[in-house]
Amino acid sequence: MARPEYSPQQRREFIKSIAKQTLGVSFAGTASSPSLFSEAEATPALAAGKAKHVIYLFMDGAMSHLDTFDPKVGVDEAGETKPIATRVPGIQYGNRFPKLAYLAGAIAVVRSLSTETGAHEQGRYLMRTAYKPLNSIRHPAMGAWMLSERGRLNPHLPGNYLIGSSNRHPGAGFLEASLSPVPIAKASAGLQDIKLPQYLPEQLFHRRLTLASKFDQAFLKDRSNRAVEAYNQLYSEAKQLMGSEHLKAFDIAEEPQQVRDAYGNHSFGQGCLLARRLVQGGARFVEVNFGGWDMHQQLYDSLDQKASQLDTGLSSLLRDLHRKGLLSETLVVLTTEFGRKPEINANAGRDHHPGAFCSLLAGAGIRGGQVYGASDATGTSVESDSVSVADFNKTIAAAAGLPYTEERYAPNGRPFKIGGDGKPVEALLA
Repeated sequence: MARPEYSPQQRREFIKSIAKQTLGVSFAGTASSPSLFSEAEATPALAAGKAKHVIYLFMDGAMSHLDTFDPKVGVDEAGETKPIATRVPGIQYGNRFPKLAYLAGAIAVVRSLSTETGAHEQGRYLMRTAYKPLNSIRHPAMGAWMLSERGRLNPHLPGNYLIGSSNRHPGAGFLEASLSPVPIAKASAGLQDIKLPQYLPEQLFHRRLTLASKFDQAFLKDRSNRAVEAYNQLYSEAKQLMGSEHLKAFDIAEEPQQVRDAYGNHSFGQGCLLARRLVQGGARFVEVNFGGWDMHQQLYDSLDQKASQLDTGLSSLLRDLHRKGLLSETLVVLTTEFGRKPEINANAGRDHHPGAFCSLLAGAGIRGGQVYGASDATGTSVESDSVSVADFNKTIAAAAGLPYTEERYAPNGRPFKIGGDGKPVEALLA
């Protein structure tokens, strides 16, 4: 049979149709949400396979589910937040997220998460590792597991990063230190300041490294020490990176001003842009920490700005990954340590609430355009399809193609599984 011929216009219309069906958007923008990219640049994100990369957006401080992606109506607990329609029939987001509402076809919202702790430190640790803190051992965060199991994509760059606050991050846990995330305190600064100190000439620097290596070789000759070997690897890689052209991956100034502005001129937006650059450069896992969600007082005075920054940064990240053909191989996660109480307190804020909260998933390995689970009418507790923190982490592991059913052993001989003891939520997986 002769192969049918299509005009350029017919091909463009077909691509637009597929993009709308798979993402719920054409990436052409709307009057209220101008697009960063032209429609001609858009390509459809077709069937998502296992994620080669993960961008993990952590809303530090406990993001309010009622004021973001699980809004309520007809109850006092709804507060000042009103629901708005998304481009997926029947799904509503909070009214501070019009750009993400437009991209709802790419996003899976989990509204039935709950946890046992309402304490920040324990909640952060549990969410990142799927395990409760123990005095005897430190568990690896998901980024370390990802790098350990799947290896690097770019031999010249580290594979695991943390942009923003790194306070008390579990890092590589009991895995090798070389799997720890590289901390980047400020996205706009990147790693451009990695260079020799002015007081240390290059020749002397190399002599010191050679001398340190000789001491290590003598030590390791009689005893094997993985920690020393891992740190030696870190030093060696840092040395190779200094002055390397690969440092450009960390420099968001390389991006056109239009792109940088579209992400938003704030720490979260620029962190999302750097995360995209790092993924483009071969990073396996990039966490962006976005603090300031612990809103015990004057919630709505703070929320407008935070929500606007989240809406702009995440929507631009999804569009940009899509335009560059990376969304079909990158899993984007947005989560937090727990939710906030439905009742507005005496200080016009919401207090800690582990009984119900929500998170988002998008991209590779995920079936978007859906809401999974539900909290009750006031957002107090989970009403259907409960998802534990371990279930959520298992879902991430499954979407990333990690061996989440296999046991891995800590140095003390205790067995652990990637993502904890939960089960992946099959309905969320592509």
